[in-house]
Amino acid sequence: MVEHPTHAPTLLGPGDAVLAFDVGGTDTKSALVDASGRVLGLRRTPTPLDPSDPAATIVAKLASLAGEHLAGAPGVRPMAAAISVPGLVDEVTGVGMFASNLGWRDAPIRSLAEAALGLPVAFGHDVRAAGDAEHRLGAARAYGDVVVLAIGTGIASALVLGGRPYAGGGYAGEIGHSLADPFGEPCACGAIGCLETIASAGAIARRYSAASGTPVAGAREVLDAATAGDPVARRVWDDAVEALAEALARLVAVLAPEAVVIGGGLAQAGHALFSPLGERLDALLSFHRRPVLVHAELGDDAGLLGTALAARDLAAARARGGAP
Repeated sequence: MVEHPTHAPTLLGPGDAVLAFDVGGTDTKSALVDASGRVLGLRRTPTPLDPSDPAATIVAKLASLAGEHLAGAPGVRPMAAAISVPGLVDEVTGVGMFASNLGWRDAPIRSLAEAALGLPVAFGHDVRAAGDAEHRLGAARAYGDVVVLAIGTGIASALVLGGRPYAGGGYAGEIGHSLADPFGEPCACGAIGCLETIASAGAIARRYSAASGTPVAGAREVLDAATAGDPVARRVWDDAVEALAEALARLVAVLAPEAVVIGGGLAQAGHALFSPLGERLDALLSFHRRPVLVHAELGDDAGLLGTALAARDLAAARARGGAP
């Protein structure tokens, strides 16, 4: 277990004390948030994977973590909890419809967690939680219609429309699996030519290694090689930027977001990504509302903070006697 210092107490502000769990395929981040908004005992622990009963195994681990958090802060009484996970999520029914890296289908996560934790539980998608946090606390605070992109090993996104997260029954936001090249590479999802086979950080490294015969560990090495004049690296990088710009242009035409917030590992390229991406997007648009491209602010903690917000929303709604 790795425990981190308390994170930015002023971000969440005052509200109900809650438990938050951001479950990933490798690690789970968890914390207890007190009534002042302090994030107490933020820790990262391995996510237990049990093919025989993955949902129950993970929920049992969350209950154990909850006990540890409460033991470490005996004066804090949470009013609700929230869990965010990857994959397809039905936030209304509280069901994890599918998660390839966690191994479940149609898992009743919320009902299992409420029984294990003895608290009302909000259940949602990890990237939508991060997007909600960027909208309410981070880079997208000034905008009501926002696309939040997380570009790393894959590409995920969250949509905020009219100031509210849009889930589409759990299916919305899968920009990484939108079509980028109908004659492209097979994607792990089973489709052909998905955006993340070209423009994710993982794809950039993989495509350069295959084209050049020189293995690289990540997209940063490809960018460095492109900057140094390597024509293969430049082509791979430019292909990724072009695919991203085309995907964003389609989103702009359909949704007209005011802002696109970009986070994840690829966003660390900074000007080398944002400048050509903005220029290419300008060239692809005509009458459309041109969104500002903004670097995500909350980093690796966005998912946990968004999960805590969901728990507070649930606690507040129950106090009012309604739904969040």
